[in-house]
Amino acid sequence: MNIRRVLVVIGAVAFVGCQTVQTTQPGAVGISRKQHMLVSEAEVQKGAEVAYRQELDKAKQQSALNVDPQSYKRIQAISQRLIPQTSVFRPDATQWDWQVNVQTSKEVNAYCMPGGKIMVYTGLISQLNATDAELAAVIGHEISHALREHSRERMSRAYAEQIALAGIAVATGAGQETMALASQVSAVTFTLPHSREQEAEADRMGLELMARAGYDPNAAVSLWEKMSKLGGGGPEFLSTHPSGESRIQDLKSNIPRVLPLYQAAAH
Repeated sequence: MNIRRVLVVIGAVAFVGCQTVQTTQPGAVGISRKQHMLVSEAEVQKGAEVAYRQELDKAKQQSALNVDPQSYKRIQAISQRLIPQTSVFRPDATQWDWQVNVQTSKEVNAYCMPGGKIMVYTGLISQLNATDAELAAVIGHEISHALREHSRERMSRAYAEQIALAGIAVATGAGQETMALASQVSAVTFTLPHSREQEAEADRMGLELMARAGYDPNAAVSLWEKMSKLGGGGPEFLSTHPSGESRIQDLKSNIPRVLPLYQAAAH
């Protein structure tokens, strides 16, 4: 991590101070952990918008953005069932500028940047032979990372570490601030692994989102079982979303909490 770039951003946002926030309501799965934030939600979303546009531009240049009509229609339909359910955890999320796109790629991957910027890679569909419910499990998981503002939390932790090391902040122009934030959003999206705590939260919230949207939450288990069986060192998705038997067991233990929601939505 380039320390000067980090300090540039800190110089712009340090006035926010370290806030202890409750980003979401507990829901049926009972997520209640409070988070310490140094960076403002608005600044992170601004950086995410830039980072997401950059990814869209790259995909367009590769003639890989939304060129598979069947996959695009399918991902749109699943996402549009999931997004309204976000109000259970945070009512303001339904007002986000949600964007849903599909990139043609062999990578088994998907993400949702802050503010509801979703991308699903076609490799996730083809290599896993994923059902709609399994895709809902992935998309719901990624949406949950955004709802819980895990990117903002991870950036805040990184900035706090750099402040402790450097003890100073560097001021700069607004354009540079946004680009630096965009760079950090990209880093936490594509490079840095989530903590076990964040992963567990996204798993559990994702279960509830998919159940409320009428997707069988048991598909989350079959999805991760498929993920763990992929060869070639595992899918790209697992580089930032560690798998394991403990994760599958945690999903299984939380399914009874959300199964009534699925049964109510399915009838």
